[in-house]
Amino acid sequence: MVSPFPGRGFAAFLFDMDGTILSSIAAAERVWASWALRHGLDVAAFLPTIHGRRSVETVRRLALPGVDPEAEAAAITLAEIEDVAGVAPIPGAPAFLAALPAGRWAIVTSAPRALALRRLEAAGLPVPEVMITGEDVEHGKPAPDCFLLAAERLGVSAGDCLVFEDAAAGIAAAEAAGCAVVVITATHGYPLATRHFGAPGYEALSVSPGAAGSLALDAR
Repeated sequence: MVSPFPGRGFAAFLFDMDGTILSSIAAAERVWASWALRHGLDVAAFLPTIHGRRSVETVRRLALPGVDPEAEAAAITLAEIEDVAGVAPIPGAPAFLAALPAGRWAIVTSAPRALALRRLEAAGLPVPEVMITGEDVEHGKPAPDCFLLAAERLGVSAGDCLVFEDAAAGIAAAEAAGCAVVVITATHGYPLATRHFGAPGYEALSVSPGAAGSLALDAR
């Protein structure tokens, strides 16, 4: 075993959800592709833009005439809650999360809470004591607000947290919050340019006690 962060322990681990601890790409893209077709968008060009951000911000960025971003995002969320076919954990995620002490990890997702709970249930993953969702912050990823809030609710400094992410917007948010980052590449269809340590999943990762009760990340 070697550590991607030699000599460093962390107060808490913060996990993005979609693409990081579970895969919901097929389900999400089915819903968004249908929505994009109804609005005359180029589906192939549009779908890569939906990941890592709140639905309302994705719709708002398009500035479609006569479209209410809040209403559209709510309708998209309902459709996503209905369609969880194929939602599954990232390899190794269930065992890795089970090994973490309660109160020392959080989920930080751009998804609304109802959708996050539905997908976690579908993937058979636990709900932590702290979960920050899209409704909990005014500014979503790539703003750092979500990770700062998660650290605050866990009672630790964001600079002492390790973030697990898969998307560029989430990585930028973690960096802006002052967190260390691990990039999970299980769902990447193409290389993501990043300076951070990357892993295809959690099967080669483990957690061990660090100095002063901290959490250390090991890799093989």
